[in-house]
Order: sequence, then structure tokens, then C-alpha cells
Amino acid sequence: MRQFTEENLEDVYYDWGLFRRILGYLRPYLGLVILSIFLLFLVSLLNLAGPYLTKIVIDDYIQVSDLAGLDQIALLYGAVLIGSFVCQFFQYLLMQTIGQKVMFDIRTEVFAHLHKMSFRFFDRNPIGKLITRTVNDVEVLNEMLTSGLILVFSDLFTLVGVFVMLAWLDWRLLLVVCAVFPLLAWATRAYRVRARDALRKNRAYQTTLNSHLEETLAGMSTIQMFNQEDKRNAEFRETNQKKLREDLRSLFYNSVYLPSIDVFSAAGIGLVIWYGGGRYVQNEIQLGVLVAFLQYIQKFFEPIRDLAEKFNIIQTAMASSERVFELLDTPEELPNPADSKSLGRFKGRVEFKNVNFAYKENEWVLKDISFTLEEGESLAVVGATGSGKSTLINLLCRFYDVQQGEIHIDGLPIREMNKQELRRQIALVQQDVFLFSGNVVDNIRLGNPDLSQEQVHAVAQAVNSHHFIDELPMRYEQEVNERGSRLSQGQRQLLSFARAWASDPRILVLDEATSSVDTETEQQLQTAMKKLIKGRTSIIIAHRLSTLKDVDKVLVLKQGRVAEFGTREDLIRKKGIYYRLLKLNSESFSGKSGEVGDQSPGEH
Repeated sequence: MRQFTEENLEDVYYDWGLFRRILGYLRPYLGLVILSIFLLFLVSLLNLAGPYLTKIVIDDYIQVSDLAGLDQIALLYGAVLIGSFVCQFFQYLLMQTIGQKVMFDIRTEVFAHLHKMSFRFFDRNPIGKLITRTVNDVEVLNEMLTSGLILVFSDLFTLVGVFVMLAWLDWRLLLVVCAVFPLLAWATRAYRVRARDALRKNRAYQTTLNSHLEETLAGMSTIQMFNQEDKRNAEFRETNQKKLREDLRSLFYNSVYLPSIDVFSAAGIGLVIWYGGGRYVQNEIQLGVLVAFLQYIQKFFEPIRDLAEKFNIIQTAMASSERVFELLDTPEELPNPADSKSLGRFKGRVEFKNVNFAYKENEWVLKDISFTLEEGESLAVVGATGSGKSTLINLLCRFYDVQQGEIHIDGLPIREMNKQELRRQIALVQQDVFLFSGNVVDNIRLGNPDLSQEQVHAVAQAVNSHHFIDELPMRYEQEVNERGSRLSQGQRQLLSFARAWASDPRILVLDEATSSVDTETEQQLQTAMKKLIKGRTSIIIAHRLSTLKDVDKVLVLKQGRVAEFGTREDLIRKKGIYYRLLKLNSESFSGKSGEVGDQSPGEH
């Protein structure tokens, strides 16, 4: 089983670079963003009005016993509260709308980018990791935009507004309060550095947990069969323990920093009472100013506390955005050529010219492969496990690019073709059939969505699929569930033949398409296969050589090289490798020995 490794925890992007890139996704909604920030500004102004109204009440009305003035201030205070409520309501609605739209845009972009990635990319990245990027990490970015980044403006407006009001009320009293600011700045910086590290590692371990969980659930039958439950539990527990350690470390930093803000706030209030109270006793300051000053001090430290909490959201989003942008910045390994050439509908001539290929550097899987398949010819590819049969197919479909040599279709290198146009004219039927959730018709129409219901029925009848479909409770409307879990292996294989027929390909590739079914189903598949390959260029990989008696040519691979190539009759007359494989294979069906040769469908 795959050994899960921790992700790279080194810094990849600078914070400002991340912010600038995230803000770029707000550009289409700039008008809504400006309106939301304006509403935040109004909310901050209205919130600042409360302490100042308190000052007016104390100094201008209470001390002179002006009851009429008190009524006016009360009405004004009520209007301020109502105005603040209305502004906050619309601002919250706008903010959430912006966040949802941005999340939609980013998630759509990530999903579309994944479709451009080559097989090599998916070989390197577990599915759970990619799911985390597309779902969890993008969700965190939405939380940052709605609860973090935009609301930071509200806190900044409040801080600036409170500072201005304090300076206007009494600048000397403000200077005394400033004594606590250096300590606050030092504590904030220390918290920021440590909390960021803990949050980033936490997200990395979260991704590893998701990958481990996805593989475990997908392979549960194998895990239970080989009694691997304890081992998998231990691996999961180890990663979970690391995540727990980072969770607790983050909680520790919060438990130190957040109460320290209260301490600084209390210290500031104490300084105001000590210095301001002394000045009030000496009649150097009004009582209303002192009371308003105390209220503003409390309001000053509230956004600092909020900023600390938003810092956690923002830093978690930074860790997530690093990973999302790392994925988006991963270049497409097999891009379409800028001036791709089109052949229209293929005739079907396939030529491999001195092809060399390696999945890992200098570990060659195919070595100097050359052969030609004319239009409409069928080719059987045989060889031992690991000889490179499936790799040959992967290169023809351009799932990977060759390192040396060229592959031509109708005389044109496939590197110069549009990938989508190339694959649209190639049908690949594999042993492990993947059916998508949906009904039978949807899966048959996968490569040709324009087929009518009558055409779908005709396709199914042509490849012997109609008889079992007709017996399903909902017939062609039967839901097959993800991967076709409601169907047998043979039924899924028959549907894959119907899907291939429906796409009307010029080149047909069958990779171990009949190896995992019973004898009766295999006979049905053989009949369907004869119909499929008629008039099409076909490449067939099968470990039962008796099923290849009607092919035009045979290619024998041995350790990644062409050992033999020619017509079936010529290779039998030579009595070489193919002849010996054919003889052993026929003996296995008469009970004299086990099957040899192509016994593994999934090798590279």
C-alpha cells in the first residue's frame, strides 16, 4: 500500500503575494466589495458615536439637569442603533454573497485545471489530497473572505476612529495609554509567527489524513482480507497524533495571547483612571471626557481581540491558499500545441517510430519500439507481465509523452494534434471498467451524447448488451451507481463495449477486456469484439491467446523491446516466442499446465 508522506511545510509564497492573488478573485465583484466596505465604514462611525453621546449627556445635560436634552440624546442614540443594525444586515448579506461567488469561481477553476493534468500528475498525487484542495481548502478561503479579510476593514476603521477620537478628546491622556502599545506589538508579533507555523502544519496533516482515509475506504475489502486493520489504524493514529499536537499548540498560543489582550486593556484603563482621575480632581478635564475615554479604550482593544481571532482564520486560509495556488500553478505537462493540426476523421494508420519511454528517469519501459499498423488492421500485443503492453496504449492515447521517437496517426505526429480530437477518435476498453453514477443510457452515451434512445438500443443490441439491460428493473433508465456497483463484472464489460461502439471510433483499443469474466460472458464479449473491430484499426491485449486467432498482426514484447512482429501465421511458422506462448496457452486450457504470458492487466 502507498506510504503517506507529510507535505512540504516550507514557505512557498510570501503573505503579500498570497493576499494580492486572493484579492484578484474579488475583481469581478469590485462594486459589491466597495459597497460592503462603505457599509462597514458607516457601521464603525455609528459605533463610535455611542461614547461621544455619553460625553455630551454627562457634560452638557446631566450636570446642568437638562431633561429635554436627555430625551433628544436618547432618541438620537436609538436612531444610531437602528442605523447600525440596517447597515450591518446589508453588509453581512453582501459579504456572504461575495464569498460564495468567489468560492464558486476558485473551485470551478481548480476542477477545470485538474482535467488538464496528465496521468503522471495523478500518479504522484493521491486522490484524497486533491479532494482536500478542491473542497476543504477552497472552503477555508471563503471563510477568510467572509469572516476575515473584509471584516478586517471594520476593525481597522474602528481602531483609526477610536485613536482619532482619543487624540481629539485629550491627547495627553492618549500618550499615557500609548505606554502599553509596545508590549502589545511584541506579543502580537510573537503570537503571529508561532501560530502561523502551527496552523500550516495542521492543514498539511489534515490533507494526509484525508488521503489515508480515502485509500483505506476504497481498499477496505483488501485490508480485511489481509488482516491489515491494525497496521492501518496505527498509521492513521500516528498522523492523527501529529495533527492533535499542532491543534493543541495552536490552542496554547491562543490561550496565552487572547487573555494578554485583556491584561493590556485593563492596564490601559488603569492608566486612564490613574492619570485622568487625577486631572479630573484638579479640574483639568471634564467628567464626560473621562467616561468617554474609558469607553473608547474598551472599544480600542475589542478590534485587537477580533483581529487575533481573524488572524487564525486568515493564517489557516494562507496555508490553504498556498496549496490551492500550488495546484493551480502546476503546469500542464501535456499541453495542446499552439498550432495544432487536424486530420479530420482518422483513416486509422498507426506507426510507432523508435519509441523510448520511461516513467522514471533512465528506467526505460519501452526501448526502440517500431511497428506499423495499416488502416483497418487488427494487432494483438502479447508479452509477459511488465513487458510494456499497457504503456504502449497509454502513449498512443497520449496519456504520457514519449521521451524519444514519435507516434504517428495517418502520418501526423500525435504531439502536433489536439488531445481532445485525438482521444475522440480512439475508444479504449479496459479490464477494470469505470461506470459513472447515472443510468445505463448516460453511460452508453458518454462519448456521444447526441445519440437518440433508439440508437442507444441499437448499439446495445449490436454488442449483445441488450438482453441483460432488458432484464433490469428500470431497463435503460436503471441507475448503476458509482463504478457500476449494481452490475456484475461481465455486465459492466458489456456496457463498456456498447460505450465504445456508441463513440464510433476509428481506432479501437482493448486492454485485457475479456480476462475477468466467465466463459459464457466471454463468448458474448468475443462476438461483440468481432463486430467492434470490423472496419476499424484495432489493438488488442489479451492473455488468452486463443481469443486472438482472427487478428491481422501480432506484436510480441519482451522486456520493453520488440521481440517479434508479423502476421499470426508467419510467427507460428517461425516457431519463436509467440509459437511457444500459443502452445503453452493451449495446453493450459486442456488442463496440462497453468496459464503463462499476459496474466496481469495493470502493469506499466
